[in-house]
Parts: sequence; structure tokens; C-alpha cells
Amino acid sequence: MISYPGIAIFNRLKIEGTENLEQLPENNVLFVSNHQTYFADVIVFIHIFCAVKWRRHNRLGLPFCLFNPFTHVYFVAAEETMRSSWISRLFILAGALTVKRTWRHEATEVRRVRRGLDPFDTRKIHRALGKNWVITFPQGTTKPFAPGRKGTAYIIKNNRPIVIPVVINGFWRAFTKQGLQFKKRGVLLSVQFKPPLQIDYDADVNIILEQVMDAIEQSRQFMLKGPHDHSGVQ
Repeated sequence: MISYPGIAIFNRLKIEGTENLEQLPENNVLFVSNHQTYFADVIVFIHIFCAVKWRRHNRLGLPFCLFNPFTHVYFVAAEETMRSSWISRLFILAGALTVKRTWRHEATEVRRVRRGLDPFDTRKIHRALGKNWVITFPQGTTKPFAPGRKGTAYIIKNNRPIVIPVVINGFWRAFTKQGLQFKKRGVLLSVQFKPPLQIDYDADVNIILEQVMDAIEQSRQFMLKGPHDHSGVQ
């Protein structure tokens, strides 16, 4: 309820492709998206899922749907980010699956040297997919055109979920990086849900990751297409 005005009143929200969500099963669905703020992206996704539950097509409408929200959804987030403040700790209760990965600490990009995937992290995501939808951001950073992480491809290969690509734009312009304060009002926020990817789950993880990065328009071919804004979306 608190976030609704910033999304639908002080800014404008354009939603496309919710028809691709209406016939999805209640579990083993993975949403992969580009990333522009720490929290606003996920908050808007949850608003949209609630609206779709109430059979609203490509619009939020009045927020009556929040009285009976869609709750079978988790989102993958860096452990360090989610434990950095009291508000982010509160957001863990909204369905965060915290994982150990590259994170920003005191304005410096820090990389944890690890071999393979943390089995505990993958088990958490596997259990969540068993009964829910899961949102993940393959780049693990808000920097546009950053390379995708192989962990997303391993999740897809091992769990064989329905994969829905999402392309967002405008969030970096409207909100601070934390996504909790305005930078500018009257911004057009766009969220496009694409049809499920046709994936060869037996393919190499590099091929799966390349397919995902193309679908969320963050691959090298999109970077080289021409002039683009900070979001990385044409």
C-alpha cells in the first residue's frame, strides 16, 4: 500500500505481456529480468502478480487486489544487500532467498572467490521453485550490460522451470538505487513480460545463459545496437 503511489500515481507504469502469466502453473516458474534498483523492481513485480491474480490485463488499477495478494513468489537477493539495513531485513519476510554472491560494499565492487555454487543456496531455490514462482536477476548487479552469472543457468538446467524473461526500464531514473526514495517524478516505468523461453535443458550452461541474456536484452548484441540510455534497454 505504501509503495503503490510511487508506482502508479507519482510515476506512470506501462505493463506489457501479462497474457503470458495467466496460464502459468503455481510452481516451478522462474522470472529472469534485467536489474535497475535493489528493491523497486521486485516490488513492482509483486504488484503486477497481484493484479493478474484479479484478472487485470496489463494494468494495476486501484489497489484493492492487495487485500488478497499473490503470495506464492520468492526473489533471489544478495545476502549482504538484504542484511544492510533494518528495512532490507524486513523485506526478507516478503520472500527473499538470500545467496552469497558478488555485492557492493562501501561503494566498492567486491568479488567473493568461490568454486561452483553454494549447495545451501541452490537447495533454497530448488525448494522455493517446488511450490512457488521465483524472480531472479542473472546479472546480480544494477549495472547495465554486466555479464550474467552462470548460477542462473545452473538453476534452469537442474530444475527445468518455465522461464519467463522480463525487460524493465525507467526504474533507475525514477528511484534511488535502493529503490525506496524518488529521484524524479513523472517517469514512465515499463515492464514487459515475454513468452516462455524454449530451452534445451540438456544444453551447456553457457548456451542457456546466452539465451537468457538475449531474452532480457542485456547481451552484447543489444549493447552494440546503437545509442541507449543508462538502463541498457533500447
